[in-house]
Amino acid sequence: MADYFQLLSAFAVVFLALYYYFTSTFDFWKNRGVNGPQPVPVFGNIKDIIMGKCALGTYTVKLYDEYKNEPMVGIFVRRSPHLVLIDLDRIKDVLIKDFSTFSNRATLIFEKTEPLSAHLFNLETERWRPLRTRLSPVFTSGKIKDMFPLILECSNQLKECLEKIVEKDGLLDCREIAARFTTDVIGSCAFGISMNALSDEESEFRRMGKQIFKSNLTTILKGSFKEAMPKLYNTLGFVLPQTEITKFLTTIVSETIKYRKEHNIIRPDFINLLIDLKDNPHKLENIELTDTLLAAQAFVFFVAGFETSSTTIGHALYEMALNHDIQDKLRQEINEFYAKNKGNWTYDDVKGMSYLDKVFKETLRKYPPGLLLRRKSTNNYTFSGTKVSIPKDTGVLIPVYAIHKDPNIYPDPEVYDPERFNEDAVAARHPMAFLPFGDGPRNCIGARFAVYQTKIGLIQMLTNFKVDVCDETLIPYVQHPTSRVFAPIRSIILKISKV
Repeated sequence: MADYFQLLSAFAVVFLALYYYFTSTFDFWKNRGVNGPQPVPVFGNIKDIIMGKCALGTYTVKLYDEYKNEPMVGIFVRRSPHLVLIDLDRIKDVLIKDFSTFSNRATLIFEKTEPLSAHLFNLETERWRPLRTRLSPVFTSGKIKDMFPLILECSNQLKECLEKIVEKDGLLDCREIAARFTTDVIGSCAFGISMNALSDEESEFRRMGKQIFKSNLTTILKGSFKEAMPKLYNTLGFVLPQTEITKFLTTIVSETIKYRKEHNIIRPDFINLLIDLKDNPHKLENIELTDTLLAAQAFVFFVAGFETSSTTIGHALYEMALNHDIQDKLRQEINEFYAKNKGNWTYDDVKGMSYLDKVFKETLRKYPPGLLLRRKSTNNYTFSGTKVSIPKDTGVLIPVYAIHKDPNIYPDPEVYDPERFNEDAVAARHPMAFLPFGDGPRNCIGARFAVYQTKIGLIQMLTNFKVDVCDETLIPYVQHPTSRVFAPIRSIILKISKV
């Protein structure tokens, strides 16, 4: 009997210790006068997200709507307090005015277990700032102009691929074909490599791209483990083997650099910048520039370059199929420019297409690839106009998707209306009401590149083809509950035919 009580007492002590660990922070926001939903042990306020019952976008909209009269709301990501900003002026403070206090992202880096996570998007300020400065030149308008013929060449291959689909059965998996197109564009413009994703459905690069964004029970459990016990996860780098993606991309980058140096090949692209950094490490001050760190920068360019643009192309085509009047109006603008330039598209032609720009922005409003912006305070901070103070290292979240769905900002937000982005409408809105690429010094470095590869893809598709819904089209649209980017629960299939 004594042994039984000792065992019971031991369990009770362990249970109470765990309960205290998971709940000891739960008075954080109450003590600071910030309202928020009641958290639960282990999960905090994100139980349904962790369990795959609720998409991240859906959750943020519900939270935003419930507390929309508050300037901010306090939540817990498991046991970690995070502040969700609702007031647009406070968002501007974090992203721009007081950027120096919020220059870090609230993201985790696992350099031992996941060396490719040490990329520009994730890096802490000390390494991010010099790297951003040195990598920015590849994304200037002048460099995009230089890349323009390469993007056009890939779009011609896209046309050939679409013609084969029309001849076969006309059923288009629009996000998949767009991902293959943007994979080839990234390969050509950034790495000087023919990735052959459009010509070969089994392309190794496309296979890797799919693997990166694969969502299943294993990736969900792994993600939960990383977030719940990041220090323990990172120490496992000594026993966990490198992932296939890490090996693949590290090898590709190192071999490409080696080949170019041996053959004295110079191209105005991303790899050339990495070679320059490798040859001149003093340009990065005190950063240790390893082959893995170089590969991590190539990794984020590859991933962000193909996934966000392909998602936007796919969603734009989906809306074109649902709204033929918008599709026809856009095609009319494309045809007018086509007649003017006789099919010889230039950078300035694409830049001058105002309705295409509205379609592009309305797609990003309704389907922003990034649902949240994440920041972390580098010092103690008090929000202006409030008595709310947060300590150093507090996570701050900006609910981009929820802002884009606010009917007070965008009336009838479920309606797809490119005219929301005419000059008068844009001027009347708060500048923080549209954040698909973030804002401030830490906005998306490749935004300009994404704009042009997306627009060229749409131009090529709608010049020669029209899209319609079919029996297999996802109607109504349903978000994937576990995807890390804005994505549908299943493939978007449309009927494509020649104009």
